[in-house]
Amino acid sequence: MSAGPPKGSVGRVLVAASELEARVAELGAAITADYRDRSLLMVGVLKGAFVFMSDLAQAIDLPVEIDFMAVSSYGKSTKSSGVVRIVKDLETDIRDRHVLLVEDIVDSRLTLRYLTELLQARRPASFGVCALLVREGAPTDGIDYAGFAVGPDWVVGYGLDVGERHRSLPDVCAYDPDLPPVGQDGGRGP
Repeated sequence: MSAGPPKGSVGRVLVAASELEARVAELGAAITADYRDRSLLMVGVLKGAFVFMSDLAQAIDLPVEIDFMAVSSYGKSTKSSGVVRIVKDLETDIRDRHVLLVEDIVDSRLTLRYLTELLQARRPASFGVCALLVREGAPTDGIDYAGFAVGPDWVVGYGLDVGERHRSLPDVCAYDPDLPPVGQDGGRGP
């Protein structure tokens, strides 16, 4: 039996859709310049990075290939289990490829560290990381391109979720478990 939707609601906007659009364009330009003479394979981490990766791929002025991995350390909880497991592996052989891992958020670095070690062991020609969000205070070594720093709030929107909800919001918002749910999708709080 399902526990139902998570308690709480969407709170304040942390990163507006217009800011996301502008920063994704900047990241796309930087990646285009850096990979100008290389064939780029973007590896998205599902499910949270899918919206960001789609927009980013369109902002890169180069042909790119795309593949996805799905990993889990949270499940439907807002607390990490401390264990990363692969739910879906790559379909592409990355040996001798120029790989850019695309993450939604880096906070504990547990998932990023795990994926970096796993993918680098597969011997890509080069390996980079692009993260939409980086938790304030998290080490940024190993992150080549970063979108925005965010505080300790649980974040939803622009592909990120809580209990599989709120991914379709156009902004990145704080999720407040203490706000009463409003509307069919948990609503948007004040």
